[in-house]
Amino acid sequence: MVLGFCLALATAGSGAAPTFIPGPTVTLAWTHSIEKVRWEEDYIVEWSGGPKGQPVLKALSARVRGSAAGMEPPEDAVLRNGWYEYQPTTWSPQGLRLTRSIYTADYEWCTNGHCEPLARWLPSDGDITLLTPCKTPSEAHPR
Repeated sequence: MVLGFCLALATAGSGAAPTFIPGPTVTLAWTHSIEKVRWEEDYIVEWSGGPKGQPVLKALSARVRGSAAGMEPPEDAVLRNGWYEYQPTTWSPQGLRLTRSIYTADYEWCTNGHCEPLARWLPSDGDITLLTPCKTPSEAHPR
């Protein structure tokens, strides 16, 4: 089994198979639609509960390039090289709900220092995309 991330459109119904992206870590990045400030969050997918456990999503770190009205970094954030860096205190082991709109730039999926729009793996329907931790047999051929 290979650990990775699954992407699915929330409105696609139960019949649509999720898109599998292999790899245990990712940086999810975006630019705030009004303040034009870049945010980045690092995630890892790990096994939980031993060999029969399930994959879980954990937030490793986060950073924001400055601050603005209504989006101040947490009190424990440290300013380094123009980025407020901090450890997220809330996260969901079941996954994330990403709001994607035709009116804003898409999320960026970053691995090994290379970023691409999330649409490379799953086009947006202008609504919610679900990002969940998942596993697939090693024989599977991800997109």
